[in-house]
This record gives sequence, structure tokens and C-alpha cells, in this order.
Amino acid sequence: MSKNNIINLRCFDQEIGKIGYDENLNKSYFQYNPAFLKSGIYSNLFPLIFKRVEQTQVFSQYNNDTFRNLPPMIADSLPDMFGNLIFKTWLESNGFEKITALEQLAYVANRGMGALEYEPIAHIPRNTSINLDEIITVLKKVMRQKSNTISDGMDTEALINIFKIGSSAGGAQPKILISENKKSGKIIPGDVEYSNQYHHYLVKLHLDDEHRYNKCLIEYSYFLTAQCLDIEMMCSKLIDNKHFATLRYDRQNGEKQHTLTASGLTGWDFRNPQISSYENLFNLANYLKVPHHDIHELFKRMVFNVVFANADDHLKNHAFIYNEISNEWQLAPAYDMTYSLNPILNYKKSSRALSINNKRVDINREDLLKIAKENTIKNPKSIIDKTVQAIAYWQQQAQIAGISDKIISNMKRDFWN
Repeated sequence: MSKNNIINLRCFDQEIGKIGYDENLNKSYFQYNPAFLKSGIYSNLFPLIFKRVEQTQVFSQYNNDTFRNLPPMIADSLPDMFGNLIFKTWLESNGFEKITALEQLAYVANRGMGALEYEPIAHIPRNTSINLDEIITVLKKVMRQKSNTISDGMDTEALINIFKIGSSAGGAQPKILISENKKSGKIIPGDVEYSNQYHHYLVKLHLDDEHRYNKCLIEYSYFLTAQCLDIEMMCSKLIDNKHFATLRYDRQNGEKQHTLTASGLTGWDFRNPQISSYENLFNLANYLKVPHHDIHELFKRMVFNVVFANADDHLKNHAFIYNEISNEWQLAPAYDMTYSLNPILNYKKSSRALSINNKRVDINREDLLKIAKENTIKNPKSIIDKTVQAIAYWQQQAQIAGISDKIISNMKRDFWN
């Protein structure tokens, strides 16, 4: 595989600049396209980290597993745990060993989450159909494999299909990107399609033999409860009554949406507890000058996560969307709002990913109300009370979804009141 030391960055059909990487020095480089800077358009595309100057900018401070030596906004385009597993498996099946993060961006190309695109594009065969059963069969092999993929009898054609639609999405759970024709209902790979003729979904897959419970059913019950509380989320549904499908907020009205996580916007490592706090998240939202409605919305999400024991609400699980017309940012719809523990093995207290009032456990009403006061939240006590009252609604929805009484009981022990 040839090494790409420089790659072009594009967004909204504009060449934004070039990204370079020096393996020997563990440094990355970024230089704006002078023509883009002079045009003055999209001036708030990267509100932090990149300076709007023509000189080459050098970055050596992001040498960790989260950013892989790249500027954080660019590293946001790379896959996380599951996507990297698929990427590694596909590479091994094609005789490759290791590639740089910059070379990986050539495979992300125009298929990634959000609106950022990378050139030159590494060629990947394009196909137009999806067989969900085949995908799940291959994924089970991928999740179980301990050695070389080919020796395990892996179907490389099926694997490349998963690689194309499963290596861009973040997170640890198996997931794929699909597009569903609005008229015919036909499902096709969702890696490059973003027209308004389709509904574009991120689908979290339940592999029947991976757990004694279904995480997707739990997440769907959480979605219904959040919807009941008027928390902004993209419409979601179950496929075959076991896979969780949610519309992509980065594909709307036939357009790509430029989205960045809180970690990608700022360079805050979501694994670093010293900077992982709701206070910092609210400060970022205020710095971006999002509408106050979004600040109120963020408070509702924080309360929901506390009440319903979503302790994995880290800095990559909160995102913002850029409006290229107004040149402004706003809070993205909520995602990954779900129970973050194992309901079968929840015998120990969990520490929250984002602290509240310098605390990660035993969060109380005073802690929540302190955040509310600092951010001028109206009727915060009512928000807290309504969220606690929604536990009964969640239990009803969980039972309808087919979640067992034992799992429901175990989960409720971790709920807050």
C-alpha cells in the first residue's frame, strides 16, 4: 500500500486545505487553501484549534489513541472501536498489516460521518444491495475471530460490504449505515448515498448470541422515553424487532451536515477525566453561541442521563452541527442515550464519564440545580421531577419491547430519584 503523506480536505464542494503527517516526528500539519481563506465563506467551520492563516500549522500535542496525532476535528472522522475492528479485519483479509491514520482517511474519503471529505480517495468496489442476515453472519465471525481472517473462512466480498458501511460509524457496538428508498422501501448501502430520495439510518445490530439480553431493545425504550420528555432526537425504529435504527442527523434534506463532537471541536480527550465535565460541555455550548434553547436542551439531557443511569455520556457522545448558511453552530440531536451498564452484572457502582459539580457518583438535586443556576435554566426542578416521573413510562415501554422483568428490575436499581 502506498503511503499518503498529504491529503486534501474538502467540505461543501470546497477545498478547505491540506493535511500532512510525519511518521518519524509524530507531527501532523494543516494548511488552509489560500483561495478558501480569501473567499471568507464558512469562516466558522472550525471555531477552535485551526487559526485562519495561510501559514502551515503544526500539531504534536495530539499523540494519543483518541486523536492519533491528527488535529481533533480531522480525527473525528476516524472510526472508533467497532469501526477499527472492521477496518483491521478487512486489511488483514487483503494482506495489509498497518496503515497510518492519514492513509485511513483516504478510505474514509467521502463516506464518513459529517460533511468532511478526504482526497485522494482509496478505491473500494461499490455495490448496491444489502443482505442483513449475511452481514450478521460475517459480523459474528469478525467479533469472535482470534487469528487471521482468511483462515477463518471469511467471505471477503461480504466483508468489504461491511467494511464500507460499518467502518465509518463511531462507538463500540456493531453498527452499519444504510439508506432506505422513501418510495420503494429498498435498502442500499449508506456509505455514499445522501440524496433526499432516501431515509438515511445508522443501524445498531443485535447479534443473537452475544448477550443474554438485547441492547437495542433497551436503547429503543430509552428513545421512546426521551421522546416523551421532548428531548430532541432523530426518529428511530426497530428493524425485525431487534435492531435499533436511527435517522442520521448528519444527513438531512438531501445534504451532508458538518458535525463535530465536543471532543473533536476542542481537542479534549474524552478519556481524560480531568476535563470531562458537564461544566466544560456547557461552557463549550456557550462559547459557540448556540441558542439558549440548546442550553436548556442540554440540561434536559444531563438530567435524563443521571436519572436513567447513562454513565457513558462522554465528550464524543455530544455533538454540534454547523449551519453553512448562517455560519453558526447549534446542538446536534441527542444520540447514544441508553443504559450504559450490563444489567446482568450491575453489582458495582459506576463512575460517570462526565462529572457534575466535581462529582462522578452520588449526584444529587443540588448538583443539578447548581448547573441550572450557572446556565439560567428555567424551571429546573420541574425538569428533574418530570424526568423521574418518566421512569414509570420507561418501564411500560420496556415491557412492551419484550425486555424481561429481571432486566428491568436490575436496571431500576441504578436509576436515580
